[in-house]
Amino acid sequence: MTERETEREYDAVVAAGGAGRRLGGVDKPALTVGGRSLLDRVLAACAGAREVLVVGPERPTERARVRWLREDPPGGGPVAAVAAALPAVSAPRVLLLAADLPFLDAATVRRLLAALDDPAPDGALLTDATGRDQPLAAAYRTAALRAALTALGDPAGRPLRHLLAGLSLVRLPDPAGASFDCDTWTELAEARDRAGE
Repeated sequence: MTERETEREYDAVVAAGGAGRRLGGVDKPALTVGGRSLLDRVLAACAGAREVLVVGPERPTERARVRWLREDPPGGGPVAAVAAALPAVSAPRVLLLAADLPFLDAATVRRLLAALDDPAPDGALLTDATGRDQPLAAAYRTAALRAALTALGDPAGRPLRHLLAGLSLVRLPDPAGASFDCDTWTELAEARDRAGE
C-alpha cells in the first residue's frame, strides 16, 4: 500500500448509545426503514471502513466485524461516545456518524472523505437544507479530533459543538438529505414514506 493510500484509510465511529427520549425510550438504532435497521443502514454506508466502532449497547447487525464500546457514563452523549471510541481509532481519518441516518450512503461518505484530500481542513460535515450543521454526519482528521478532545476535559454531557469549536471545518451542502435523522415518530414515518414503505 502506498503512503497516499494509507493516508486515505478511515475508521468509522457510530454513536448508538442515546436513550431515544423523543421516541419514548425505544431502541432507536434497531428501528427499521425500508426493511433494515437504522444502524444497519449506517453500517452499509461505511462498508469501506478499516474498522467500525459502535458506541452503545450491543445489538445484532448485518455487518460481521463490528467492535462494540460503551461511553462513560452510558448515555453520556456524543462527546462521551467520541472519548470512548477515539483510543481505538488508528486510521488517519475517522467518520463520526449518528446511528439514525437512514439515507446516508457510500457516495456521501466518499464526498466527506474526499473533502479531507485538501490538507487545510480538520473535518468535513454535512449541512442540511435549513443550514444546520450535522457534526454526526462528518469526517475528521483523527489527530485533530484527538487534540480537541484532550483540550476539552471531561466529555460527559458536553455538546459536540464544544468539541469542534476550534477545528477548521468544511461544510458540504446536503441536497439529497443524507443527514436526515430520525429523532421523532414523525421523522421516522417520513423516512419510511421516503423509502417507499
